[in-house]
Formats: sequence, structure tokens, C-alpha cells
Amino acid sequence: MSIIAPCLWFDGQAEEAARYYVGIFGGSVDHISYYPQENPSPSPMKGGSVLLVEFTLFGQSYQALNGGPQFTFDEAISLSVGCADQAELDRYFDALTADGGKDGPCGWVTDKYGLCWQLVTRQIMANYHSDDKAGIARMMQAMMTMRKLDTAAMQAAFEGETA
Repeated sequence: MSIIAPCLWFDGQAEEAARYYVGIFGGSVDHISYYPQENPSPSPMKGGSVLLVEFTLFGQSYQALNGGPQFTFDEAISLSVGCADQAELDRYFDALTADGGKDGPCGWVTDKYGLCWQLVTRQIMANYHSDDKAGIARMMQAMMTMRKLDTAAMQAAFEGETA
């Protein structure tokens, strides 16, 4: 386990969600813990049900906790994925928006569990690290018109090219 591992709160779908994420991104389900049969916690989860799933994506440890319905995800936290290219971004976008997920502005995606993701290519991230402030501004202006990010269009905007 990583020293710091994000813990994602679910209402009974922790194992399903962990396997879903591993299926999309690769990785592994590393350990599953269960509530004791006589559950002493205030959680509404039944004894013997899944308590915590530890899983790994891209070498980063995560935890999926079945804590009950008290808390849900919102846009205050998202997981950002630096995709190798547009094809990888498209593949993740399609997988995360399937089965009840939805796209949002500027490359944001909310999956079927309500967890928010930002899908961006490493090329676009490299542009953000450049000293070309005008290029970054043009690229951001183009991004503001998009749902799923279009790397070629954003790169063209960064370079000052018009369609």
C-alpha cells in the first residue's frame, strides 16, 4: 500500500467499483476486508459484507470503503488521468461514460458511481507547463468549448493555428 492512498466512500458498491476501475485502467484488486458478523460499527452495512477493498491503478494504491449512504462524491475532488494520446483518452472517456456515466465541460467525466475524472493528454499537460502564456490562453479558450477534450484542436489553438 502507498503511504497515502485515497479512500473512496461507497454505499455497498466498493468491490464492484474497484473491479470496474481495474477493468478500465488495468491494475489489481489487492485485498478485500469484510465487516465482522456482529458489526459493532454505526455503519448500516450488514455483518459479513465487504468493508474495504484495496486496489491499485498505475502503481497508486486506492481504498474503496463501503460506509453507507451518508456521503456521496461531488466535483470537489476528481481523479486526473494523463493519457498517452487521443485514442487512450477516447477509450477511457467511452468506458467511464458508459452505463450511466456522463460527460461534463472541459474534459470532466462523472462515472456511474458519481466519481469525477479529468481526462487529458500528456501533450496538453506539457503545454500548460510551457512559458507561452498566450498559447496557454488560446488553448484554454478552445477547451472551454469542449466536453471531451480534442487534443489536436487544443494543440492547434496553443500554436496559434486556426481551423
